[in-house]
Amino acid sequence: MDAITNLISRNSPRELTTPMPSKEQMNKVYQAALRAPDHAWLRPSRFIEVTGKGLDKLSDLFLEFATKDIEDVTPTQLEKYKSAPYRAPMVIVLVTKISDHPKVPEIEQMLSTAAAAQSILLALHAQNFAGMWRTGKLAFNKKVVEYLNLSSDHQIIGYLYIGTPTGTMKAIPELDIEKFVTRWD
Repeated sequence: MDAITNLISRNSPRELTTPMPSKEQMNKVYQAALRAPDHAWLRPSRFIEVTGKGLDKLSDLFLEFATKDIEDVTPTQLEKYKSAPYRAPMVIVLVTKISDHPKVPEIEQMLSTAAAAQSILLALHAQNFAGMWRTGKLAFNKKVVEYLNLSSDHQIIGYLYIGTPTGTMKAIPELDIEKFVTRWD
């Protein structure tokens, strides 16, 4: 797949299944991710790859967080948190390790990880896999950072659910570029 086709055809599928990428395929994906813009070469991006029994651990962690840290959580919401990791055969927790730097603010370091996440999604798509990015109460949350045994200088910016797309893909809408671009001549 050529690069432009990859960029304009990437989509977040409704459903993901096995097979998931191999370790060798994921190593290429991570190489692509680590080429994201990174002011001052701080290397802020970290990735927690969760598969197999790790999905059970992540499910337990999400359930513990929902039970202890969400007020008035309903049984339906608890079940949703518990089942979330099983949306796909692989989950990547997107983490930014924040460094104190006089020229690179925290938000810029998180944006670097966001750019890395987009590179992950594109590298997966180029290999006929897919991913969807989720945030919600489980992201940008210091309690979840604690549950993952990360130090306080880490920030979770989201979760990528990864696998092979199945079922009907969402239609990619045609967008009028002129509604999004202002040109200064």
